[in-house]
Parts: sequence; C-alpha cells; structure tokens
Amino acid sequence: MPRILWIDDEIDLFTPHIRMLEAKGYEVVKASNGADGVEEVMRAQPDAVLLDEQMAGMGGLETLAAIKEARPATPVVMVTKSEEEHLMEEALGSQIADYLTKPVNPSQILLTLKRLLDQQRLTGEKVQSDYLQQFGQITQRLGGRLDFQEWTELYRELVRFDVEIGSEEGVRQILDDQYREANRQFGKFIEDEYPGWIAQDGPSDSRPPLSHEVVSQFVVPHLRDKKKVVLLVIDCMRYDQWLEFENLVGGLFDLTRDFHYGLLPTATPFSRNAIFSGLLPRDIARLYPQKWNREGDEHSLNEHEEEFLADQLHRKHLKDVRMKYQKIVSTRDGRELAAKASDLSQSDLSAIVVNFVDILAHSRSESSVLREIAPDERAYRALTRTWFEHSWLRQTLESLAEQDAVVVITTDHGAIRCLHDTKVIGDRDTSTALRYKHGRQVKADSKHAIVIDDPNAWGLPQQGANENFIIAKEDYYFVYPTNYNHYQNRYRDTMQHGGASLEEVILPVITLRGRK
Repeated sequence: MPRILWIDDEIDLFTPHIRMLEAKGYEVVKASNGADGVEEVMRAQPDAVLLDEQMAGMGGLETLAAIKEARPATPVVMVTKSEEEHLMEEALGSQIADYLTKPVNPSQILLTLKRLLDQQRLTGEKVQSDYLQQFGQITQRLGGRLDFQEWTELYRELVRFDVEIGSEEGVRQILDDQYREANRQFGKFIEDEYPGWIAQDGPSDSRPPLSHEVVSQFVVPHLRDKKKVVLLVIDCMRYDQWLEFENLVGGLFDLTRDFHYGLLPTATPFSRNAIFSGLLPRDIARLYPQKWNREGDEHSLNEHEEEFLADQLHRKHLKDVRMKYQKIVSTRDGRELAAKASDLSQSDLSAIVVNFVDILAHSRSESSVLREIAPDERAYRALTRTWFEHSWLRQTLESLAEQDAVVVITTDHGAIRCLHDTKVIGDRDTSTALRYKHGRQVKADSKHAIVIDDPNAWGLPQQGANENFIIAKEDYYFVYPTNYNHYQNRYRDTMQHGGASLEEVILPVITLRGRK
C-alpha cells in the first residue's frame, strides 16, 4: 500500500480527499505544520509528500528544503493558492516533483500520485500489453517475404520492445523466443539476397547501403556542401546500445537516424576496412595486396585505415579535403580527445575510431566477473550506458554540439550473445574466429551456417581454389570436434561478431547537427 504524507495547516478541510485516496488503496499520514511534517518524513518514510506552500510558522519552501535534506529521493508535490511565476520557479528549483494550485479536486491528486508512483509500472504493463497485441502480427510478418526495409523496421520494433519491456518473466520469454525466430528467418534472407546485392554496381533502392558505401552516402555529401564533418566509427556498437547513448546526448542535436547493412563477415578486418576504403574486401585485397596478407594476424589488417580513407576521398575527387584520422584505444587517448574536441572542426573531415565498446564485448567474453555483472543483453546494454554516461565520448559529443560541424556516428558491426554451438571441420590453417571461418574446404551444418563456396560472388577475397567461408547464423558459434566439450563450455554465453544476425548486420548511421 503506497504511503502518502499530506502536510497542510488546514488538513481537516481535505478529509473527503483523504477518504477517496484511502478507498483507492493509499495510506495517508497527516501533519498540520511543517515541523511535524519533517518529523513524519523520518518516522513514516512516505512514498510521496503533498505539501502546502503557504503555512504559518515553518513555510512550505522551508519545509521542502528540510524534507529534501532528510530524504532527497522522496517526491514532493507542492499545493498552493499562489500562481506567481517567481514562486513556481523557486519551487521547481528546489526539485519538487509536481505543482498543483488550490482548489484541488480529488481526481487531480489521484492522477498526480499515480503518475509519480505508478508511472514506471503502468508504462511497463502498457508496453507488455502492446507487445502481446503485436505478437501475432510480427509472427505473420515473419512468415512472409520481407525486403530489407521491412527487416530494418521489424528489427527496430523488436529492439523497442526489448528496451521498454520490464522484467516480467513470461512476456520476456515470449519476446526472446520471437527474437530468435526472427534471426532464424533473417539468416535465410541474407543467404538468399546478399550475393544479388554484391552483384549490383552502385547504390540501389532494391538493397540497403552496405559498409563500403557509408562514407560516400553519409559523409561525402556534407563535404561537397563545404561542411566540417566528424565521423565517429564506434567499433561493435549495436542499435540498442546507440539508443542508450541517444537518450543522454540526443537532446543536444537535431538528429537523423539511418541504417546500413554490415558486410559479411561482420568483423573488423572486413567491414571496417570496407567503410574506410569504400571497397568490397575482394577489391581491397586486389588493389592493396601488400596490405591484405592474411597469413598473419587478422587484426593487423586494420593498420591502414587512414591511407584507405585518403584514397577513397581521392577517388571521390575530394583531393583538397583536409583530413585527420585518430584511433582511440585507451582512456588516456579519449580524455585527450575530449580536451581538444574544439579542434576537431578545424579539419574538413575528422575520422575517429572508438574501440571501447568492442573491448567491453571481448572483456565480457573473457571475464566471469563481467559476465556476472552483465548476464544478459539488458544488463550488457545498461553496462554500456553506465560507461558512456561518465565517458570522454559523451564529453566530446557535448563539445561538438557547440560547434558548427556535422557529426556522423556509425559502427562496423554489432555483436550477439552466443548460446548455441555447432561443429566445424577445418585444417590447422583455418581462421580462428568463432562466428566465421575461412580456409580450405571448411565445413559446417548448413542449418546453422551460410556456406560460401564462391567467395568472389560474396565480395570476398579468395586465396587458392579450395578456399571457402562459413558464416554463423542466429546465435551459433563454431566449435571443433577435438576437445569439443571444453570449448563448447568456454565460449557459450559470450558476445561474438562475424555472423549473420540482426544485431550484427543492421547498423545505425546517425547524423547530428548542433542546435547552436
């Protein structure tokens, strides 16, 4: 039963109001002056306080200050006869939760208390109800043939429900099951459509923008308009994580939300090199053979992004664009960037790679402590938000909001929580990633993986006639038969990327313009 403290020096006049609240399930504690009211705050620990502004002795604002000192989190509703603007501003400055003007009727008070005390519960129940009503419609859509725009819209809808639905066990299980079915169908969609997308030369309304077209479609037009552009590529950022960031800084900007589809494999060496070079991986390997030697560590394939970007601008006939490239790996690098954020608009194009979100995903996979802190996607999302809230990246964006620059934020790929294993067959030279592999005649169950025997048709380089790729679908990860149980348990419930899931492939492209 919610407990309400009502402080008013004419409290007896509100007996009908109090009886109505009690009939609606509220417990009401009364106080006829400010001093007694402050004592009752400590004794009764109410869920909310109704406070008269004009009382003899200890006035309403003085009482409010004492209440906030005693119990800062308790919401206080100021009830007053005065409508003077300065009084309202003073009260609002003192962190009241709401403001009612006398005479108040019982319905006003009830609605205000419901908003304060029940809003989160009622909102959660409304979202759950909306989702259950939409469940059948989403299922029906999944049974049909969706195009890329419909898949993007469906993914946005599932993310919205995932973010807004509370912890009610039954509804969340239904959503999780439907999410998995969506990913099952999405894997088939990618398998059927992707080679046709690659075969098309240039942008088309019949396919989504792909990684190698991000700069040309979302950055170059601003450069041609002589705008200063800051391009932020946040490695391994999912759409739901962006929404958390947007909640914290979106109000500072005029914001446009677009999407691109990550190239396969959705992994940094392939998709991020594609963003900076403006080329498919097969063309990067052909034009830059010395910089695409896959015999070494695949992570070293991202050492040439600055050169790739410069060459792409040159091919776009933007030879005079002054470009600056930075890769932010450590907190120290980030703090230095935030401290000099005002300098970013000095270049025509500032391209910045942010690695922290990717580091967080890998750290969760390797640390049992982080896995305990973030046991599921909701907690993982919250952990990302906590970092961003106090990060140098947020400070940088707040500084950019004051500058005359266009900020384009995107990512090279997302990540998925891997819960199901599938066996893979390959020799000792097969690549080591868990969501994709390439090598000589690599094999996996086609129900769980896209098997690519003609890499060229998928925009991928091929070393040797027998080399092929496999790309994991849904939330599967590859495990070799040797020592199977050990690696099955080691990698279960880890965040991975490289596969063909909604979370890894459908990626936000956010354009921000400061409201200055």
